[in-house]
Amino acid sequence: MSLLHNIAKAVVVVMLCSYVTFQQQKNLEGYVGFASLPNQVYRKSVKRGFEFTLMVVGESGLGKSTLINSLFLTDLYSSEYPGPSHRVKKTVQVEQSKVLVKEGGVQLLLTIVDTPGFGDAVDNSNCWQPVIDHIDSKFEDFLNCESRVNRRLMPDSRVQCCLYFIAPSGHGLKPLDIEFMKRLHEKVNVIPLIAKADTLTPEECQRFKKQIMREILEHKIQIYEFPETDDEEENKLVKKIKDRLPLAVVGSNTIIEVNGKRTRGRQYPWGVAEVENGDHCDFTILRDMLIRTHMQDLKDVTNNVHYENYRSRKLAAVTYNGQDNNRVKGQQSTKSPLAQMEEERREHVAKMKKMEMEMEQVFEMKVKEKIQKLKDSEAELSRRHDQMKKNLEAQHKELEEKRRQFEDDRANWETNQRLEQQRLDASRTLEKNKKKGKIF
Repeated sequence: MSLLHNIAKAVVVVMLCSYVTFQQQKNLEGYVGFASLPNQVYRKSVKRGFEFTLMVVGESGLGKSTLINSLFLTDLYSSEYPGPSHRVKKTVQVEQSKVLVKEGGVQLLLTIVDTPGFGDAVDNSNCWQPVIDHIDSKFEDFLNCESRVNRRLMPDSRVQCCLYFIAPSGHGLKPLDIEFMKRLHEKVNVIPLIAKADTLTPEECQRFKKQIMREILEHKIQIYEFPETDDEEENKLVKKIKDRLPLAVVGSNTIIEVNGKRTRGRQYPWGVAEVENGDHCDFTILRDMLIRTHMQDLKDVTNNVHYENYRSRKLAAVTYNGQDNNRVKGQQSTKSPLAQMEEERREHVAKMKKMEMEMEQVFEMKVKEKIQKLKDSEAELSRRHDQMKKNLEAQHKELEEKRRQFEDDRANWETNQRLEQQRLDASRTLEKNKKKGKIF
């Protein structure tokens, strides 16, 4: 919401600067008045209000509801309407919640799309399909609205951002995480988040982030790409956000007093995890990016990229099907039913053969990958065996050298002991001889 407020302030500043400039030039060139256009756009936008649709996806118990309440400072989820983790769902469902948020005279109609039941089943096969169907259905609704004669009232319910919550396991992405983001990255702006980051130490969190980004690049997952601008300050901000991806967040609606200052956080025996402290988590970066700096860009990317891709595919399919249907109708008028059935059978057989060939190619590729992995593992084991053998030989040589040194030291010591004993014996014999000489 502060983004809209800041935009309003910036527009007013630009208007004042433009007005002063034009007043200075008024005496020389005259004053036309188009410098007030930003003010007109601003008044119209504020009057109309703004819309934003945010989807939250993740397993139950990762703090999705708490984070949404913390982001927008509103009780979207409360005791009367609990979050999805408090409602038992056997299958994945898609639920929408709308709330009107007001700040500084600006209205934002916020739509939160929940996916209760995601990732909670024993078999999560195709659990992403309801989410894909929901996104496509919103694209379809918007396309139908554009095709109407009266396009004045066009509610935009397209999903503009998807916050995907990753469990703080510290062991990288799960297969479900990878498959979901691969299925959704071409349909919506995906922003990965590490949920409940206060359960990880700073070192563990940094290692976990690097591992996640490495796996995202490895599987060619396209997360939301932050735009680059000519403004050096904005580029620094974007670089800061990219360096912190995936964002590690902590959500809390509890107000705690820390050093005389009231802040939202979680109380632990060892201290307080502050939600809005940049040293504790990336909550402020997510809030600033999502609301204050990149909300409009998220909407633009959704409209200009994801929706246009869907629209192009949809219109191309309609055109192709229309031509194909006319061609088929013309053929049916000249062919007998038996000939038509035979042609359909041949097409089906050819399609099955093609599918079989594709499956064989995939199987061969998988086999080659597995063989290559086995070869790599064998080479690694051989290398480790040779290294261990060299280490053992070096240790054996070292022990042999020590043993030889010990044997030499022991021989020298025994020789010295014998010489010392001989000297003692000679000394004793001499003393005995002296005593006998005195007696006689």
